[in-house]
Amino acid sequence: MLAMLFGMVRRTSDEELVRRFKEGDRAAYSELVVRYQNRVFGMCLRWMGNRSIAEEVAQDVFLALYKALPRFRGDAQLSTWVYRVTVNHCKNRDLYRRRRAHGRHESIDGVPQDADAPTRQYADDGPIADAQTHQTEASELLQAALATLDEDQRRIIVLRDVEDLSYEEIADILELPKGTVKSRLHRARHELARKLGRNISLADVV
Repeated sequence: MLAMLFGMVRRTSDEELVRRFKEGDRAAYSELVVRYQNRVFGMCLRWMGNRSIAEEVAQDVFLALYKALPRFRGDAQLSTWVYRVTVNHCKNRDLYRRRRAHGRHESIDGVPQDADAPTRQYADDGPIADAQTHQTEASELLQAALATLDEDQRRIIVLRDVEDLSYEEIADILELPKGTVKSRLHRARHELARKLGRNISLADVV
């Protein structure tokens, strides 16, 4: 009965929260953060491959959103706009890291020489059950392979196959024709499969 009652409570729309924020209700922004924080952090983590760096980028994203939200006109869905801001911040941070790491090489054991560089693996917060071991190993392999893709390929793989966005949403976020999104995704998947060297189901890693 309680579950039914809670299910009947109307979920405040993004548009309503944006309107309230523009009218001075800062609590509305806190609700938006709670609503999007997992998606933003998850995307940053997939892109950066490093938990601490992903946390920093996610914080930068929400700071940028806070500053820019009063100018948000609603031409696109809020979720699309949030993803676009996240993509841009990940892209800029990645470019910054690449510039710093120019001329440096990762050691064969996978330990980065640059403290700001992505690690091949990162520890989980708690013990991993036996049933999750395969999923964790597959996720680590996928993350390592994603890190070797060029920026455009990694971006489109993350948006489509990890975040599960539609072609239309990705086209809006990247400001590309839908056909271009499909063709780039096809090439990116082919390259990712080649780098992995074996088949890994998305169900194993997401």
